[in-house]
Amino acid sequence: MKTLIRHAQVVFPTRCERANVLVENGKIAAIDAAEHTRADETIDAQGLHLIPGVIDDQVHFREPGLTHKEDLFTASRACAKGGVTSFLEMPNTKPTTTSVAALHEKLALAATKSVVNYGFYIGATSTNVDELKQAKRTPGIKIFIGSSTGDLLVDEQAALERIFAETTLPICAHCEDETTVRANAAKFDSSTSVADHSRVRTNEAALIATRRAIDLAVRHKHRFHVLHVSTAAELPLIREARPYITAEACPHHWLFSTDDYERLGTLVQMNPSIKSPEDAKAVWQGLLDGSLQVIATDHAPHTLEEKAKPYPQSPSGLPAVENSLALLLDQASRGECTIEQIVSWMCDAPARVWDIASKGRIEAGYDADLVLVDMHKTDTIRNENQLTKCGWSPWHGKQITGWPVRTFVGGVEVFRDGKVRDEVRGSEIAFDHTRGGYWA
Repeated sequence: MKTLIRHAQVVFPTRCERANVLVENGKIAAIDAAEHTRADETIDAQGLHLIPGVIDDQVHFREPGLTHKEDLFTASRACAKGGVTSFLEMPNTKPTTTSVAALHEKLALAATKSVVNYGFYIGATSTNVDELKQAKRTPGIKIFIGSSTGDLLVDEQAALERIFAETTLPICAHCEDETTVRANAAKFDSSTSVADHSRVRTNEAALIATRRAIDLAVRHKHRFHVLHVSTAAELPLIREARPYITAEACPHHWLFSTDDYERLGTLVQMNPSIKSPEDAKAVWQGLLDGSLQVIATDHAPHTLEEKAKPYPQSPSGLPAVENSLALLLDQASRGECTIEQIVSWMCDAPARVWDIASKGRIEAGYDADLVLVDMHKTDTIRNENQLTKCGWSPWHGKQITGWPVRTFVGGVEVFRDGKVRDEVRGSEIAFDHTRGGYWA
């Protein structure tokens, strides 16, 4: 099967130029194809930009065990709509993904349900180092240094030292110091104000845990990725720790701040918590100056009924995977960033951080995971139009300029004109951990 995409503005990590892209058998065959190259399908992309498919390296798709909130089918449909062609999912499902067997079970399940490409982290516990050493078909190891329960909470120094010393896979972590969070929670144990969530999960809690994790990574010379950076204070630590450290930001940590609790309440209750307006500005600046390399969503859906529970019974997390690219395109439309930067943050960088083979760029020989975006299309995010199973967005009512309009996974069109082709199936993501990561 040959598809010729003509007249598109093709976006590379550092430039944008008009080109004709030929797709053949799921791969990018050429990016300078002749105007009249013979193909089974020809797409006139005049006026549109062609970007690589977004790779979201931090999502919670809730299957198995919590599928009333989301599942691999509904979440992957939301991905397709949002221009996300590959996702990496976290291990805090029920049961948790803390063994090679559980990892393989998830991969087999996704093969039957996901309309986009998929990968799954293996979760660290205080006692499963041998499982972590045996895992192969995974981007890496996820550690919850705070903000979890049961086996997935790894807070003992000896266990952390062993994980960093004895394993070889890249590691990422949720960094909030558990001791600090618990002490703060005790101070606000009678509070019902969600604004106190940011007084419990403070800047200090994030900074202590991030400093601790970076120290482990540097001493053990182990590749480490800081998830969802939320404070200005973490940025200097991250910059100073290269080349062992990469880091990412989530849209809610620069588009929302503590000023938004009054308007949105528990809808913006997150772990790590949203922080001050000054921190939000610093996180965005960290992306612009290269301190942070990746944008991910931390897509963590809950039902509106769950979110409506009084604080602190209300759960932390929000859905974002189907709107993240549009939110960034909207910022580009207002001159706050460029589309080349978006492609670097959301496509190229996550592929490099996690050693994803043949994805993240528009380049001959790479997988044809592609998205056509209309930088001039204006539409409004509305709860009733969300494909995520939870059926809501914290950006409900926000008008956006710049939208994905067609999505291709392995050269196969999976989304167009507001509709997902439910029969399409993505593929297991291949990882080549000999590549050496982002700074290689």
